[in-house]
Parts: sequence; structure tokens; C-alpha cells
Amino acid sequence: MTLKKSFETIAVSGVSGGDKATGAISFPIYQSATFKHHGLNNSTGYDYSRAQNPTREEAEKTLAVLEGGKEAIGFSSGVSAITACIHLFKSGDNIILSDDLYGGTYRLFEETYKDFGLQAIFVDTTNTKNITAAINENTKAIFIETPSNPMMKVTDIRAVAKIAKENKLLVIVDNTFLTPYYQKPLELGADLVIHSGTKFLGGHHDLLAGFIVGNDEQILQRLRRIHMSTGATLSPFDSWLILRGIKTLHIRLDRAQENSIKIAKFLESNSNIEKVYYVGLENFEGYELNKKQSTGFGATLSFRVKDKKIVPKILESVKVIRFAESLGGVETLITYPITQTHSEIPEDIKKRLGVDEYLLRLSVGIENIDDLIKDLENAINSVKS
Repeated sequence: MTLKKSFETIAVSGVSGGDKATGAISFPIYQSATFKHHGLNNSTGYDYSRAQNPTREEAEKTLAVLEGGKEAIGFSSGVSAITACIHLFKSGDNIILSDDLYGGTYRLFEETYKDFGLQAIFVDTTNTKNITAAINENTKAIFIETPSNPMMKVTDIRAVAKIAKENKLLVIVDNTFLTPYYQKPLELGADLVIHSGTKFLGGHHDLLAGFIVGNDEQILQRLRRIHMSTGATLSPFDSWLILRGIKTLHIRLDRAQENSIKIAKFLESNSNIEKVYYVGLENFEGYELNKKQSTGFGATLSFRVKDKKIVPKILESVKVIRFAESLGGVETLITYPITQTHSEIPEDIKKRLGVDEYLLRLSVGIENIDDLIKDLENAINSVKS
């Protein structure tokens, strides 16, 4: 009798349950660039680590199962995973993207690959009419973030997938914020899922990683070829760190989400805060849609202060919370998107979205909630002194 394992059990044990050769509970780090052949045409299945490595393979297979995909491919960063997806297209092709997304994604499409003739159109994907209006004869894919970065806008993945199917387009979803623990885009109709494994999957701010997960064998084969040829592959050690991080993914996310809800409510009640952007607030615009397609709200939120003059003081005054880029780790980080993660987004788009001098973003960690709220309270109140 085969036991059907839950998400949590698979996350803890990995697909192999440890090393079958030695019985090691922690899957080994195969820190080798190349592998010995037993004879002509007699390989162990591993030849060169750029093509495949046992530790990376374990991380890939584990994430594929958790995400509900046939296969996952591990990259050296989230940006390199997005880059591989871009290589699926050719000059003249058109890609529709969420207008509110990670600044590095914008930079790839509008700077690096624009010179190669790839056309990108950025629209508010929360309104599917915008997507339909942007489709033309050269459109090949729709790329969305949901919830988006940093405004936490929620896009209906099922609705986007329906439009894509009718127009024979690929749907690519960046699932970094919610991870497969809270959201499974492939089950909602997406073709490919992207992760910055640097964030919640790793969970400790100590690695760089990216993943693509999918079900279509033909597309996966193309991506594998791109992966090996361009060389931005996930290292054995970072693969092991991902495996270690995934073991506690569900515990970390549940605790961080619990903290996030309390922090969001605290910020809402503070007289210096104009608005809080968090999917877990019942009065937030994307709350009901997110509940329909996800099982959680995540641990990232943004908030707008009433007076931009208090921003420097807040960033200088936090003690428990760290002023740093990135997100998804056990430590709580505060970020100033306009000068950090979204500095390269054009001014007109930032203005339309509300990414301005008043906006701060929090990646909530797993520290004691009283310490976090007291730290925020002291930082905000320090403005008065």
C-alpha cells in the first residue's frame, strides 16, 4: 500500500527521503564538477554538473512535487530563471506582463532583451480587459505576479489562463510571494511557474536560487537545453540549502503570516500611516480573490506614510527589523522600493502604481511579534522626538 504524503511530509523528507546509498538523513552535497564513467557509453546518469548534479536533482524533484508539476529546473538566481523563459521567444514576439512587478523583471524585458527585438507590454492584469486589449498577432505569453510586488495586487490566475488558452498563449506566474505551500498556479491553469528560491524557499537570506516548474514536456526540454547551454545552473551547495530551507517552509510561512496580519492591523491603526497593502486584510481589494485561488496571504506587505519626511527616520530607527533589500527570510526586513527594488521602473509607471517616496515594504519574519510591533512603534514615534 502506497502512503499518500502531505505537503509538509514531502517538504521535510524530500522526494528521496535522504541518501539511499548511505542512509544519510540530510541529502548529501555532491560537490563535484564531473563524474567518472564506468566505460564507453556506460554513464552513472551524471556526467557534468552543469547538465545535472544529484543534489540539484533532489531539490528540483522535491519542488516539482510540492508545486504539482512534472519537472522543476534549478537556476543560480530568480532572474536567471526568468531569463531562461525569455529565451523561449524570438525577436518580434510580444509578451504581456503585470505592470506591478519586481524591478529586475522589468529591467530584463525593457533593457536587456529589448535590444534583441522582444516586445513587452505592461498592463494592470487585475483587470482582464486590459490583457485582452493588449493581445496582438505577435503575442506569445502572459507573465504575471500575484500578489504583486510591491503593491500586493491580486490577479485572477484562472481567468488569465482562460484568455491564454483561447489565444494559444503561454501563462507564466511568478509564485515567489506565496510559494507552493499557499498557491499552486499550475493547478489553476498556468503553464510555467517561476520562483526566486532566494526568498521563502531558502528562507534564511543565505543563498541565491531560481526555479521554473512546468508540466509540458516539450517546453521543459527546451528549457533544460537553455539551462545547460547558458550555464546559470544552481550549485550543489545552494541546492542543499534549498532542501534545508524547504523542510521548514510551512512552519516559517505560517508563523510569518501570523505576524504579518498583526503588523498590518497595527499599522492600520497608526495615525502616521495612510494605507496598508496586505492581502490578508479583509478590507483589501484582492482579499476575496486571493482566498479563492490560494490558501494563505503570505508574509509581505507595504504601507504608505502620510509624511514622506518620516521615512528616513523610520529606516534609521528600527532595531529588530533590518533595513535591507530582499524578502522571505526568517528575519524581518524593511525596504524602500523607490530607491531599491523598483528604482529602475519608469517614473510614470511608479507614479501610476503609487511606488513613491511615501511607500515602504516589509518582509515579515518569525521573530516575537511583540518585539516587531514595539520596534515599529518606536521607529514611527521617534519622528515626534
